[in-house]
Amino acid sequence: MKITLLQDIIIICGLSLCVIFLCRRLKIPTIVGFLLTGLLVGPHCLGFVRQLHEVEQLAEVGVVCLLFTIGMEFSLKTLQQIKFMSLVGGSLQVVFTLTVVAAISGAFGLPLNQSIFFGFLLSLSSTAIVLKVLQERAEIDSPHGRFIVGILLFQDIAVVPMMLIAPILAGGSQDVARALFLLMTKGVATLILVIVTAKWIIPSVLYHIVRLRSRELFVMGIVFIGLSVAWLTAELGLSLALGAFLAGLIVSESEFSHRALGNMLPFRDVFTSFFFVSVGMLLDVRFVVGNPALLAAVTAAVVAVKFLFTGVSAGLLGLPLRTCVLAGGALAQIGEFSFVLSESGMRFGLIQPHMYQLFLGVSVLTMIAAPFIIAGGDRISRVVSTLPVPARLKSGFRHVGKQERRSLLSNHLVIVGFGLNGRNLSRAASAAKIPRIIIELNPDTVRREQETGEPIFYGDASQEPVLEHAAIREALVMVIVISDPVATRRIIDTARSLNTKLHIIARTRFVSEMEPLYELGADEVIPEDYEASVETLVLVLTRYLVPRGDIELLVNEFRAEHYRILRSLDYSFPTIPGLELQIPNVEIVSLKVCTGAAAYGKSLGELDLRARNGVTMLAILRLSDVIANPSAEERLLTGDVCVLLGTPNSVSDVAQLFENG
Repeated sequence: MKITLLQDIIIICGLSLCVIFLCRRLKIPTIVGFLLTGLLVGPHCLGFVRQLHEVEQLAEVGVVCLLFTIGMEFSLKTLQQIKFMSLVGGSLQVVFTLTVVAAISGAFGLPLNQSIFFGFLLSLSSTAIVLKVLQERAEIDSPHGRFIVGILLFQDIAVVPMMLIAPILAGGSQDVARALFLLMTKGVATLILVIVTAKWIIPSVLYHIVRLRSRELFVMGIVFIGLSVAWLTAELGLSLALGAFLAGLIVSESEFSHRALGNMLPFRDVFTSFFFVSVGMLLDVRFVVGNPALLAAVTAAVVAVKFLFTGVSAGLLGLPLRTCVLAGGALAQIGEFSFVLSESGMRFGLIQPHMYQLFLGVSVLTMIAAPFIIAGGDRISRVVSTLPVPARLKSGFRHVGKQERRSLLSNHLVIVGFGLNGRNLSRAASAAKIPRIIIELNPDTVRREQETGEPIFYGDASQEPVLEHAAIREALVMVIVISDPVATRRIIDTARSLNTKLHIIARTRFVSEMEPLYELGADEVIPEDYEASVETLVLVLTRYLVPRGDIELLVNEFRAEHYRILRSLDYSFPTIPGLELQIPNVEIVSLKVCTGAAAYGKSLGELDLRARNGVTMLAILRLSDVIANPSAEERLLTGDVCVLLGTPNSVSDVAQLFENG
C-alpha cells in the first residue's frame, strides 16, 4: 500500500535538511530556509508534494504547538500587565493600517468593499514568524517584545470579526450585530473557562499525573490539554491559535509548566517547520517571474506602511523611539491568518484570481524578509535616533508621576530594570542607606512603585537624556538587570561615554554575551546560566566533602578569570563519595589545615574539639590515605583535610582554627 503523505513528508524533510544546512552556512535565518523549501517542492515549481491539504493540516498543528509553548512561557499575570498595550495599541495599529491601505486601494480604483477587505488582509502580521524569531533572540520579555506580543494577540482576536464582516462587504445579509453579540458571549465564556481551569483544575490534574511518575502519561496529558482547548475555541468561532495560546496560559499557572515546555519543544519545532513550508508552497513562481517590478513595489509599500503605523501606534502609547522602531520592523509582514481570511474573500468574490496571486506573492516575500528586518531593527533604530527628533520623543513621552531633575544625587546607584533582581537590589540598597535611582520601561510598574516612595522613573536607559536625568555623570555604580541583550549593549555604550569612572555591572542570560559587554565597557558581567552552574558546582562539591577553602578558591578563580578557566579546568580534590547523613541540624563538612593555621601541629587531644566546641573529628584525609576515627595523639599537618561532624554553628566556630593565620 502506497502512503502518499508519508512520501511527501520524507521529501519535505530531506530537502529541508539540504536547504537549511546551506542557509545556516550562509547565516540566513532558518525560517527563510523552510519558506524556500516550500517554494521548491510546491505545485508551482518542482511539484514534488501532492498532498497539499494534508500538509496544510500539519501546518495548522504547527501553529497550535507554537502558540501553546508561547502561552506556557507567559502567565496570566504577564498577560494582565500588557492588556493596555494589547487593547489600545492593537486597536490603533489595526485601524491605522486598515484606513491607509483602504485609502490607497481606493485611489487605484478598487471599490470601497474590496479596499476595506484588503485593509483587513494587510493589517494582520505573522504570529508564528515573529514569536519564533523573538524566542530565538530571547526578546519576548523585553519592552518591545511585550508590546509586539500584545499587538499579535489583538490581531488574532480581530481576525474573527473580520471574517464575520466579510460576507457583509460582499453584499450578504448576515446579521452582523447578532453574530458579534454571540462572539462576545463566547469570548467571555472562554475567558472564564481559562481562569477557572488555570487556577483550580489543571494544576490539580497535572499533580496527580506527575505522582504516577510516567513520562508518557504526562506528555499525553499536556498534548491533550493543548489540542482540546484549541479545538474548543475553534468550535466556538474563535481561532485555533488563540485557543492554543490560552491553553499554554492554563498550563503556565501550574508548577509543572517548565517540564511541560521541555516536552513540547520537539513537537513545536517539527510541526512549525511544516507551517513555513506550506506557506512557501502557495507562491506561484511563474507569477513572480512575470511581475518582478510590481511585486517589489507592492512589497516595499506594504512593509513601509506597516512599519510606519505600527511605530506610530507605539509612539502614541508613549513608548520610546527605539521600541517604536523595533515593533514596526517586527510587524511589517503579512500574517498567516491573512491567508485564512483571503480564502473567505475568494469565496465571496472580494478578491479576483490575479489579485490573489499578487497578495500571495507579497505575503511570502514579506515573510521571507521578516527575520532580516527584525535582525536589523537595532541598526535602524540607531540611524533614526540620529535624526533631529525631539528628546521627549526619543525617550517616550508617557507621563508617569513626577520626574524632577536628580541633580542633587552623587555617588549613587543607578538600577536599570525593576524585575525580581532589580527589586532585591533596591531593597538591599535601601537597607544599607545607599542613594539610588531606578529606570524602568513599564509605566504601570513605575506608577505603582512611585506611590510606595520608590525612587523610580520611566524611560529608555539607552537614551542619553534619560541617563542624564538619572545624574549618570555623578553616579558611582550602575547595575543593568533587563532581559533585552541588545538594549543592554546600548546602555553600557551610552553610560560609559557619559561617565568613564562609572562602575558598570550587567546581567546577561548567556555566557556568549559576556565578551561583547566587556568590550563595550562593562566592569562586571554576571551570566545567569553560568551563575546557576556555579551554584550547582558548589552544592555537588560540598556533598562530596571537598574542603570549603578549595571550593571558594575554585569559584573565585572562575569569576576572577571571567569564567575562561572552565576551558582548561585541571583540579584534583580529595573526596569521600557516598557519605550521607540525614539528621536534622547536623552536618558533615571538610576543612583543610592551611599554612599558619592555629590547628597546625596540634594533636586532637590538645584541640579537644568535642568538649570545647561540640564537634567530632570523623576522619583525616592525608595525601592518598584516610585516617578513620583518629586517636587523640594524632597531630594535624598542613594540607590535612579534616572531616568534622557537628551543628552548623559549632562547625562555623571551629573553621577559624583551620584557616590561614
